[in-house]
Amino acid sequence: MNRSATHVVTEFVLLGFPGSWKIQIFLFVLFLVVYVLTLLGNGAIICAVRCDSRLHTPMYFLLGNFAFLEIWYVSSTVPNILANILSKTKAISFSGCFLQFYFFFSLGTTECLFLAVMAYDRYLAICRPLHYPAIMTRRLCGILVSSCWLTGFLGYPIPIFSISQLPFCGSNIIDHFLCDMDPLMALSCAPAPITEFIFYAQSSLVLFSTAAYILRSYVLLLRAVLRVPSAAGRLKAFSTCGSHLVVVSLFYGTVMVMYVSPTYGISTLMQKILTLVYSVVTPLFNPLIYSLRNKDMKCALKNVLLGMKIVKAT
Repeated sequence: MNRSATHVVTEFVLLGFPGSWKIQIFLFVLFLVVYVLTLLGNGAIICAVRCDSRLHTPMYFLLGNFAFLEIWYVSSTVPNILANILSKTKAISFSGCFLQFYFFFSLGTTECLFLAVMAYDRYLAICRPLHYPAIMTRRLCGILVSSCWLTGFLGYPIPIFSISQLPFCGSNIIDHFLCDMDPLMALSCAPAPITEFIFYAQSSLVLFSTAAYILRSYVLLLRAVLRVPSAAGRLKAFSTCGSHLVVVSLFYGTVMVMYVSPTYGISTLMQKILTLVYSVVTPLFNPLIYSLRNKDMKCALKNVLLGMKIVKAT
């Protein structure tokens, strides 16, 4: 099919969230507050890990990088949501749509890999404490973090470029607040089963392999914790892993509903809400979950805030 003859769509219209102008203003303020709090919360974790020497350990190194990832992940959606709410046309350019599509999935894949690496770190710390310092070295941490970023961003250019080359010659209206796989394929004039298969196979491989590894890690962790003789030791181990498990459950639970279970029975509004949970709500709650359940992190954050007050006073 001649793409130049059929490809007449130069932009897409993201319908976002329906409602009156008052509702739109309320949503704008809500998303803006959530975005600012997410940036501040994750930024505070990065500063705490960087500035407090007590946090210069593999676990907090991974946590700092994870907070950095969350800032980029939420920035791949919320700024465009804010612009879309204020826009009269609610249009996004063709290239802008596919750039958002690429960054959203690449960052999401990177997050899955990061969660798996963090589970590996907790497994070593609790199940093999004597070998932990020798195994989880600074060099290995750097390799693991670099691998997460490279794998996440090098996995999607070809599939997403192939989707962008499909002819879009009909409607350009997407009933969503971001450019996602299913809405884009629904607008294509030509079927692309091979491209769809490759994309979903790749996404499913990352999702299921990381989820299976995390689940296996926590089964082993649970067995090791239950063998700890003292109640205080068991409580400390559960506290160390509890925050990571909450984040994993919140993220994977909503992603599985969206991309693994059939979505034809889920309303469009519910799909938007589920997408918001793992792409916007999770990055907001992560700093709270990690800081409120961790004494070292709470002390480091207090020192960062105290240092900021001293600088302002001088």
